[in-house]
Amino acid sequence: MADETAQGPTTPELDPVVDQGLQRIAALEKEAADLKDQLLRTLADMENLRRRTEREIADARTYAVTNFARDMVGAADNLTRAIAAVDAEARASGDAALIALVEGVELTERELMKALEKHGISRVDPAGEKFDPNFHQAMFEVPDPSVPAGTVVQVMQVGFKIGERVLRPALVGVGRGGPKAAPADESAQPDKPADGGHKIDKTV
Repeated sequence: MADETAQGPTTPELDPVVDQGLQRIAALEKEAADLKDQLLRTLADMENLRRRTEREIADARTYAVTNFARDMVGAADNLTRAIAAVDAEARASGDAALIALVEGVELTERELMKALEKHGISRVDPAGEKFDPNFHQAMFEVPDPSVPAGTVVQVMQVGFKIGERVLRPALVGVGRGGPKAAPADESAQPDKPADGGHKIDKTV
């Protein structure tokens, strides 16, 4: 009796069958947790794939006509030049044939621009706006203290964009010498070069 008290109570040994059962349950619980984690990861991957596929399909629809659009904006330029070639004096002369021709060219230009806009292509005419290297290409500077520095004061050639991307940058002259313009959001103009921003990053 004294020896049993000194040694303390003994832990009863588990039945081998019960022990194996508990080990099997623990292994199954771990396997179930691993499978649940794997399932959640797979579902998350599938959702990301679905969203990425939707974006790619939307981009394909929006930008599929990019090469064709580049050709069409050249035609739009030619129509604009043809209209500009007939000055106000010539129009005022009252030559019916000339007026009919000019009106026909203007109508063609409007229809072409409507067709381009239908496919997400819009004109970029930034006269009077702040220079944006993402959509404009600076060709020269113009001393003009009457406008804030960095303002587009002359447009040599209008630009075009398709969706939110540049199709063709507008070629512009930028004013300098006036009051400094408000600082631009650096996040909106990444990688702006130090020479005034001739680089266009968002081309398609």
